[in-house]
Amino acid sequence: MNNSAVKMVNISKSFGTVQANKNVSLEFKRGEILALLGENGSGKTTLMNMLSGIYYQDSGEVFVDGEEVVISSPKDAFDLGIGMIHQHFKLVDVLTAAENIILGLKGSVTINRGKLASEIREISQKYGFALDPNKKVYDMSVSEKQKVEIVKVLYRGADMLILDEPTAVLTPQESDVLFEMLRKMKESGKAVVIITHKLQEVLFVSDRVAILRRGELVAEMNTEDATIKSLTEGMVGRKVDLAIKREEPHFGEEKLIVKDLTCLNVEGHKALNDVSFSLRAGEILGVAGIAGSGQRELCESITGLYPVENGSIIYTENDVQNELRGLTPSEIIKKGISLAFVPEDRLGMGLVAGLDMVDNMMLKSYNIEKGMLVNRKRPKRIAEMLIKALDIVTPGVSTPVRRLSGGNVQKVLLGREINSEPSVLIVAYPVRGLDINSSYTIYNLLNEQRKKGVAVMYIGEDLDVLLELCDRIMVLCNGAVSGIVDATKATKEQIGFLMTSD
Repeated sequence: MNNSAVKMVNISKSFGTVQANKNVSLEFKRGEILALLGENGSGKTTLMNMLSGIYYQDSGEVFVDGEEVVISSPKDAFDLGIGMIHQHFKLVDVLTAAENIILGLKGSVTINRGKLASEIREISQKYGFALDPNKKVYDMSVSEKQKVEIVKVLYRGADMLILDEPTAVLTPQESDVLFEMLRKMKESGKAVVIITHKLQEVLFVSDRVAILRRGELVAEMNTEDATIKSLTEGMVGRKVDLAIKREEPHFGEEKLIVKDLTCLNVEGHKALNDVSFSLRAGEILGVAGIAGSGQRELCESITGLYPVENGSIIYTENDVQNELRGLTPSEIIKKGISLAFVPEDRLGMGLVAGLDMVDNMMLKSYNIEKGMLVNRKRPKRIAEMLIKALDIVTPGVSTPVRRLSGGNVQKVLLGREINSEPSVLIVAYPVRGLDINSSYTIYNLLNEQRKKGVAVMYIGEDLDVLLELCDRIMVLCNGAVSGIVDATKATKEQIGFLMTSD
């Protein structure tokens, strides 16, 4: 019996002078989970976007069940039984799960809601999970929204499912539920593809691995023959040290003391509820929590970007305390408070996409310089130094940062903040979407700051990294602290439980 579902033969795709994919030939089989790996910019998502109808290849052929097909739109892909679940969900918040699932499908003027709900429950039960068809999306957890996306493509008859970074914002328990769902889909004869950077998950859930490097397919192997070391070397093309070296900590004074911090969201509900903790010099404090648990509000309230309803934020330098509550970012800088922030939104809040590296180096200091003219010599030297020190790939310091890859943009942003020599450094999801090589560069930079006595607060989503990198981990759940644990003794399961315990 032929179990081949889809074949891509000699697929190439370019964007201007950039070759995203070059002569890629890959087969996807029914009853199999294929993991697609590669560094940032290796062409993984571009390849799958061609299969799902978002892009169209420059050359090459696609075969479904042995017949050559043309996929020029997502509708073409759906008609051929191919569905993609993107990392950023495509759902309408004010609609129910059922309404999102049928959105865009042809039908009659009226909807038989009873029949629709029954069909959705039947699909959910077949793959071992529960989904309330009548629940509004804005009331759902991240994992529930993901289930809606999965049911949406299954309802449309997908025999091949592509999932892009499916566990990026899931707890370990939610990831286990997802993996069991994927196994049941495999057992029912579906072809499943996962794009992920989490190599432990690749070894745990996939049957076969394909690795792309610089747009070309460089390796295929059965998962049982793979190791984290072999997968990493296949992605990067050389040996990579995957150890996060956590040396014996030497803690200093409490640099940041947060007491009873409460913030309201735009609806007037508590985004943060009586949050209290401290951050010591020479410490990396991890912050864990499912998406929307108050991580963004915590970072921004400390750095003067989000209004505080109640509580205090005390910054200490040489036993002298300063209250940060009520200060704007520029007021914090003018007071000489040594605080740096690497936000989640790199090109929206951290850097200006249209400016080059030199101008982005100047963003925090241009308005406090004296005189009418701005001195660009020093920021230019800083930019050139960062390019060498952090191995930033760019045509030069005058290139707009929007033209850099995600990993290089993050190096520019983190390098600028570290160069300001802060005593407190707050970083939010600094490796989100980055390949393993770029990620370990970031981890090493944070460890260097820790050894210099900088107090680091690290907001992350990969629990393995949080446990390996941090000294303590504070867990947020619905805007409140559900626990602070010793990272050297805690487990992923313990943190996952705290992430969902009200």
